[in-house]
Amino acid sequence: MRFNNVRLLVRDFAKCFKFYSEQLGLEPSWGDENSGYANFKVADGIEGLALFVSDWMAPSVGNADKELPVGFREKSLVAFSVDNVDDTYAALKARGVVFINEPVDMPDWGMRMVHLRDPEDNLIELSSPLAPEQCSEELIEESKKYE
Repeated sequence: MRFNNVRLLVRDFAKCFKFYSEQLGLEPSWGDENSGYANFKVADGIEGLALFVSDWMAPSVGNADKELPVGFREKSLVAFSVDNVDDTYAALKARGVVFINEPVDMPDWGMRMVHLRDPEDNLIELSSPLAPEQCSEELIEESKKYE
């Protein structure tokens, strides 16, 4: 098996396409705001995020009669690594992106992060690693198991 992409199944395709392309600045490699399906580059030469109209996917998996969940805790999130969380936060905020929280260090996780939602409430995390001296002792010890 080889990883292909994370595909977000959305109701308002055009609105989501514009959010990811115009506000987050991801480059589409296939599709446009009217295509109903689009791939986005997430790194040089890597397409890892796709959008697809939920109602078009539902019949193929036999659940066209079911409603999309609303008002539940997230079961997934889309995570992006960035060079500098604070700079990215400021740049995206200037483009009108609304954030859930402000950038914060998470020493137990070894990263600085901030969170936002796309127009369909999909949770997005932006993070960059903390310097080793900023990480918790517990994380440093746990990390030794995987070296």
